Amino acid sequence: MQSTKKELRIKYKNLRQNLSEDEVEEMSLAVANKLLTIPIWEKNYFHIFLPISEHKEVNTEFILHLLSGKDKDIIISKSDFTTRNMSHFLLTDNTKIKKNEYNIPEPVDGIEIPSTKIDVVFVPLLTFDKKGHRVGYGKGFYDKFLSECKPDTIKIGLSFFEAEELIEGIFEGDIALNYCVTPDRVYSF
Repeated sequence: MQSTKKELRIKYKNLRQNLSEDEVEEMSLAVANKLLTIPIWEKNYFHIFLPISEHKEVNTEFILHLLSGKDKDIIISKSDFTTRNMSHFLLTDNTKIKKNEYNIPEPVDGIEIPSTKIDVVFVPLLTFDKKGHRVGYGKGFYDKFLSECKPDTIKIGLSFFEAEELIEGIFEGDIALNYCVTPDRVYSF
């Protein structure tokens, strides 16, 4: 059965809100462990999102530990809600993180990195389908950002839940994922 993006947003926001703190932590750790099976670790520049804990997003702290343990360059973003643009900054020991008005943890400033340098992007989402299309919060930040990346940038969705059969209303401009990782499996598109 096909569902529209709007229906799916409601469904998955509710499913996430019903997760306990412990479930979020356990499933986030399982997602991080599954990432180790994907052939991305020879890459250097990894873009990661810092989770909005109020939305019970995948806690990327475990992935951050993996990346720093493997000595990767970690890039985080700051969103401009008037232009819908994201600027990307190298995460260093000196990076100051501050929550914006939408509770998104962001770097205050730092060393800016162009989108074209990024090798791997971990993409936040509410749900995805078996073709690698995702449903986000609908603001279009990631669609715009992913379109600015190199064509061979690896895009990896992170989800607590398994794939939907098909998402209705996918646009030409929607950029598909290469992988999506859940606590139980890795989808490859």
